[in-house]
Amino acid sequence: MGTPIVIAKKTSDTTQDIVIHSQFANRHGLIAGATGTGKTVTLKVLAESFSRIGVPVFLADAKGDVSSIAKAGSSNPKFDERIKNLGIDSVLFAASPTIFWDLFGEQGHPIRTTISEIGPLLLAQMLNLNDTQEGVLAAVFRIADDQGLLLIDFKDLKAMLTYVSENASNLKAEYGNLSPASLGAIQRNLLALGDQGGDKFFGEPSLDILDFIQTDTQGRGYINLLAADKLMNTPKLYATFLLWMLSELFEKLPEVGDLDKPKLVFFFDEAHLLFDNASPTLQEKIKQVIRLIRSKGVGIYFITQSPLDIPEDVLGQLGNRVQHALRAFTPKDQKAVKTAADTFRANPEFKVDDAITQLAVGEALISCLDEQGTPQIVERGMVMPPYSSFSPITLEERKALMAQSIVAGVYDQEVDRDSAYEMLQKKMSDSTQQQIAFDIAAEQAKQLEAMGKQQDALAKQQQKEQERIDKEQQKEAERVSKQREKLTQDIVGTFAKSAARTLGGPTGQKLVRGLLGSLFGKR
Repeated sequence: MGTPIVIAKKTSDTTQDIVIHSQFANRHGLIAGATGTGKTVTLKVLAESFSRIGVPVFLADAKGDVSSIAKAGSSNPKFDERIKNLGIDSVLFAASPTIFWDLFGEQGHPIRTTISEIGPLLLAQMLNLNDTQEGVLAAVFRIADDQGLLLIDFKDLKAMLTYVSENASNLKAEYGNLSPASLGAIQRNLLALGDQGGDKFFGEPSLDILDFIQTDTQGRGYINLLAADKLMNTPKLYATFLLWMLSELFEKLPEVGDLDKPKLVFFFDEAHLLFDNASPTLQEKIKQVIRLIRSKGVGIYFITQSPLDIPEDVLGQLGNRVQHALRAFTPKDQKAVKTAADTFRANPEFKVDDAITQLAVGEALISCLDEQGTPQIVERGMVMPPYSSFSPITLEERKALMAQSIVAGVYDQEVDRDSAYEMLQKKMSDSTQQQIAFDIAAEQAKQLEAMGKQQDALAKQQQKEQERIDKEQQKEAERVSKQREKLTQDIVGTFAKSAARTLGGPTGQKLVRGLLGSLFGKR
């Protein structure tokens, strides 16, 4: 059996409470109304009420004023008049246990996740990519998985995109066409997101989503307050970030069905940002998460100006509704009024579409599920006052609460372990060293080849020189031999002639002939 949570008093009879039954608080809800009609106060009342019964809460502080929930309220004339009109004797002012978070790590504990954990679908939404670019991004993730490259932070994804771009021709056969134009668009959008501070969202230690589901020593649920004033400057990042948290809750929490009270209530402020320009695939994922996450014990409450901001099939799943005043100045406003009126079970005591435009500040049309889970008829009620302050906490108060937080020191120091960037750098370094070694070996081989050619040329030159010298020596020997032969002949001839003249007569000539014959080998 659940606990009835009083959120308002009937306008017509303040002795009658309007309640949300905690066992059906996971059936989701809507807080809608024009600016200045009291949505923020209603948000605080619901968050405080859930916290008091032990239900942790997550909500975004878009303007900085919800931080007052961490400080006890105090009496003032306007407040006293309010509780008097509601017939409340006294209010026990109290602060709610609060954990401050900030995507940028400035006004709260930093929230991080890894590129791999957020995945290509949500990242494509964050980067505002078209279908073709989203397909290329999905291929980049697949390549990283196949090659064991961890995508943790911004520099990992940048390095991966550069690697894929440089090796697109080699990867094309396995992963399809990786268009340079698409890769370039992803890189440009990534740089733009980084300039807006989105790079701080990616890294380690990544958030353990179960840290949102904690209670204090008194059994009160912690209110996890996200500083979103700066984050709202990048609506895509804000919406995708909150959707990622819902997806993480959906994946990590077990099925529990309907409990006496939710395990967590998640307030999604500026809800229209979640659905604006979302791709059909993402729209389907959002609807699936909203439809199924209630069985994990999580209730989602959308906060927006008009019910028209919520798709009809999502709107139909919101069982607990608080509708503040709407203005009907334009045809679109009139349509919003009619849509809001049509979503309620009619009350015979008043006309709903007229009442919506007549509601005072802090007054609302409320319809919640009854004890059987059936939508009640709509009631006109005055929202209860919060127990916390109406003034935002100071920076010093925020820092003091952060220092005492149960997660103090858990996420504050960023960790940068080896991942895709470092792995690709090492691969590039190894490749460069291999190339250098190859170039050195090639240069040495070239030098050896040149030296071999020089030695061959020198050997040939030396051989030719030797052959020339041999020829010259042979010629010289032949010349000397001929000179000697001629000299011998000249000497012998001269001697013969002289002998012949000396001897004269026949006997002398015979003697000479005999002598000459023996000299020349003649007999």
